[in-house]
Amino acid sequence: MDLYEYQARDLFRRHGVPVLPDRVATSPEEARNAAQALLAEGAELLVVKAQVKTGGRGKAGGVKLARTPEEAAEKAQAILGLDIKGHIVETLLIASGADIAEEYYFSILLDRSKRRHLALCSKEGGMDIETLAKERPEALAKVALDPLSGIDDTIAREILHEAGFAPERADRIAPVLVKLWEVFTQEDATLVEVNPLVLATDGSLWAVDGKVTLDDNARFRHPDHEALVDVKTQDPREAAAKAAGLNYVRLEGEVGIIGNGAGLVMSTLDVVAIAGEDLGVRPANFLDIGGGASAQVMAKGLEVILGDEQVRSVFVNVFGGITACDAVANGILEALEVLGDQAAKPIVVRLDGNKVEEGRAIISAANHPLIHMVETMDEAARTAAELAAAK
Repeated sequence: MDLYEYQARDLFRRHGVPVLPDRVATSPEEARNAAQALLAEGAELLVVKAQVKTGGRGKAGGVKLARTPEEAAEKAQAILGLDIKGHIVETLLIASGADIAEEYYFSILLDRSKRRHLALCSKEGGMDIETLAKERPEALAKVALDPLSGIDDTIAREILHEAGFAPERADRIAPVLVKLWEVFTQEDATLVEVNPLVLATDGSLWAVDGKVTLDDNARFRHPDHEALVDVKTQDPREAAAKAAGLNYVRLEGEVGIIGNGAGLVMSTLDVVAIAGEDLGVRPANFLDIGGGASAQVMAKGLEVILGDEQVRSVFVNVFGGITACDAVANGILEALEVLGDQAAKPIVVRLDGNKVEEGRAIISAANHPLIHMVETMDEAARTAAELAAAK
């Protein structure tokens, strides 16, 4: 789960990372009140920042400076409603500004390709880090981290040395890196990024902009993380699937996919993509109902996919194991009965494994007009692709 900047700053505060005062606003009037409060607390400069889960806010006009409450309200009016890379601005962060002397970059991430934790650090913060890594890779230090030892003062200084910081700068910055590792581990994050980490002219250090991605698989350890979910921006199908315990990801295609087991679903995506290449159709989603999925879970999965307007056909590919094929067949029929007229899309069913004959017999006996029973995976993929192309 990606966090908004104001949520990331709240986590930073909780763990002792230095963050300037701020307020959240959703209207020009709230922005005016927030600015008035911050100025009364001693702020001399304010930053009005769009809260969207994407980069490029500044270039899109989503970050503006203000010095008075009236100016903050005016800038808020200009930013609210902006479309930034498909994200509509509905929330603003009104933050105290800093008199910047230097800007740095620091992040901790999970490097999945090499199965390790990685720290990135640069003396050149405030710019697009991808551009820096491509055009001037020598300016970006990359340091592999031992997840058991993490970042202590010694490791923090090694990272800063690799990035070219002088020892006197490292004395000031190292404690902040240690705190950011604390955020990463104690909040079960997969990314913690500060860009820029600002050294002010008075010598103070501030995390001016932060990005945090939390691991949804660890949410059971963090009941407070539930409050960080932005329900308004959630895909309703993904929310419904998650509530039912289904692993679902929406894609940009026309053939809905349901399978039991991530490996089977991934291979199903591949065969559908190949079968639909010449027909101009693609997989519409990843949906894994799990190895022990019940008939009720199958019914919920079909309900989620059939409710997706982009789906033209559905391919149910199940290998019976813990849950036998007869239970899966009953689940499909139950779902169609519950959905009634909402189920108006053809469903290609391929069953194999435990009690496959019984499952096929149940489907055949039902003689449902929407169901197409196919024995092999490749043939089923072709059938699903052709049905989607014909719609």
